[in-house]
Amino acid sequence: MNPLLQSYNTAPFSKIENKHFLPAITKLIEETKAEIDAITSNSDAPTFENTIEALEFSGEKLDRATSIFFNLNSAETNDEIQKLAQEISPMLTEFGNDMLLNEALFERVKAVYNQKDTLDLNEEQQMLLDKKYKGFSRNGANLSEEKKKQLRKIDTELSKLKLTFGENVLAETNKFELHITDEKDLSGLPEGVIEAASQTAEEKGKEGWVFTLDYPSYVPFLTYADNRELRKKMAIAFGAKGFNNDEFDNQKNVLQIAQLRHKRANLLGYKSHAQFVLEERMAETPEKVKTFLNELLEKAKPAAKKEFEELTAFAKELDEIDHLEKWDGAYYSEKLKQKLFNLDDEKLKPYFELKNVINGVFTVAQKLYGLHFKEVQNIDKYHPEVKTYEVKDDEGELVALFYADFHPRAGKRNGAWMTSYKPQQTKNGTNDRPHVSIVCNFTKPTASKPSLLTFNEVTTLFHEFGHALHGMLANTQYPSLSGTSVYWDFVELPSQILENWCYEKETLELFATHYKTGEVIPMEYVEKIKESATFLEGMATLRQLSFGMLDMAWHSQDPSGINEVKAFEVAAFEDTQLYPDVKENCMSTSFSHIFQGGYSAGYYSYKWAEVLDADAFAYFQQEGIFSKKVADKFKNFVLSQGGTMDPMELYIKFRGQKPDPEALLKRAGLLK
Repeated sequence: MNPLLQSYNTAPFSKIENKHFLPAITKLIEETKAEIDAITSNSDAPTFENTIEALEFSGEKLDRATSIFFNLNSAETNDEIQKLAQEISPMLTEFGNDMLLNEALFERVKAVYNQKDTLDLNEEQQMLLDKKYKGFSRNGANLSEEKKKQLRKIDTELSKLKLTFGENVLAETNKFELHITDEKDLSGLPEGVIEAASQTAEEKGKEGWVFTLDYPSYVPFLTYADNRELRKKMAIAFGAKGFNNDEFDNQKNVLQIAQLRHKRANLLGYKSHAQFVLEERMAETPEKVKTFLNELLEKAKPAAKKEFEELTAFAKELDEIDHLEKWDGAYYSEKLKQKLFNLDDEKLKPYFELKNVINGVFTVAQKLYGLHFKEVQNIDKYHPEVKTYEVKDDEGELVALFYADFHPRAGKRNGAWMTSYKPQQTKNGTNDRPHVSIVCNFTKPTASKPSLLTFNEVTTLFHEFGHALHGMLANTQYPSLSGTSVYWDFVELPSQILENWCYEKETLELFATHYKTGEVIPMEYVEKIKESATFLEGMATLRQLSFGMLDMAWHSQDPSGINEVKAFEVAAFEDTQLYPDVKENCMSTSFSHIFQGGYSAGYYSYKWAEVLDADAFAYFQQEGIFSKKVADKFKNFVLSQGGTMDPMELYIKFRGQKPDPEALLKRAGLLK
């Protein structure tokens, strides 16, 4: 019995073995093909119901099985799953192309689309029709047979290359370790970080202390370790992922992915991959994105240069460092921050026990949106560390199921993300509630301490939880328009706006209590958190802009003339560079957001959404950060609506006006 072929409500993790995936997905592809055949062979004239809706609700079981598979490949992978992914990914790409290049199906969709003005459709139905039609027309349905063949070949190659890229980054992350046996090399490191490194060494059967490239190990090392040579070693290893000319090298993969994306865009009649992508974004064109990034650069660069000069002078004064290098940035920033604000993560961490921060984010969700979270033990999970919750509203009705997975493991990729195991949809009069998950890599508990978070980890938890709320509060009819299924440069608004609550006294008093004494975080710390929020903001902005510009450089031009990944990247970073280049390092070869994830030609979205979130939060501040009126509007016009309307229209319905870019500059302290 294959559990993925039985009917299930929650993902049946404990019953699934790796051997189940390939046969289940193969069979479910066949079943979905039969559903598509039923639509195309229908002798009745095409209607919205028998074509567009039928297509929307086809392949539900396949979608659920593949979401389980690919989520495990990110959060709990192993060699066998990675091998399966190399087989399953091209199968799904081929199936997707079979559907989008199916002429009979496109003819029916087109027939409905051509009479859309005479159909009595509501706004969401109009959006679905539009999206389905564009899904075909933008992905090759109008191409000749020869060109369709080329498109299929490109898509299959891309699906494999992206997987390989990600596997290489994970392998490079897992391969490196810094093994310390001399206690004096630990100088400067906080006690909790040292204890965690000792625990890692023990797990690996080694004496002493082991540091890895996982964020909870890497970031504190770069921030606190006094030994400059060892910081350098760590930083170079981190920045050289996929750039070591070994079996995990990603340089060729980067060039091939960029070239194939460009070819694909040309084939579909677009000048570049960015032009293809941005047609379906709020930003609309590569030119608009570049203008947006350059305008921010103009505002941020003077501030960043000034901050960098101050940091350089500080390092010189403190340690006779003549030239700041990349492995010095976090270290001296932290020292300067302590000097200016007398505040560091080690002072704050005791107030941010993971358990309390989780309760804090739940309380914020309750105060804003009337949500209640109850941990339950009867939901199947893929790892013992995963926590599961039932989410209900004030009336006790089920809103969602929520999974949370917080700590690093060998089979889990770095970073933090939100995902879903089951989308929200309304079908046959039933509002089917979603199953939503967040995955993070936070500091682990040690023998003597619970998991204590850095302030940065606190904001990360709020960020991912903001995405989760977007998924949980979805209230639409169609799954492809539900939750986070929105324009990519709108998707970061719900996540980024929630980070703002972390800086507010009213919020911190709800959960920031000392893990030993229960004492509420002192007011002076709260003030300092707020004051230091814009510390080195110019440099931070420049860094984000540099990533967005690198992304646009790869995707808004013909990359066929690029031979050297590193040389190309150095040129793309020219306007945003502060630190000297490190010849052993290359960002593109581990830039998973754009070469593996969905952010290609979309990395600017983080900054774009910051404009939205700064403006939206200004509205909350004006009315009170827990204002029911503003929260209801945000829930009704943003969180629950998914992609049912143009995002700018939704934003204006919530805010009463278009977003004001000045709000971001004001918050970042970049406005004179």
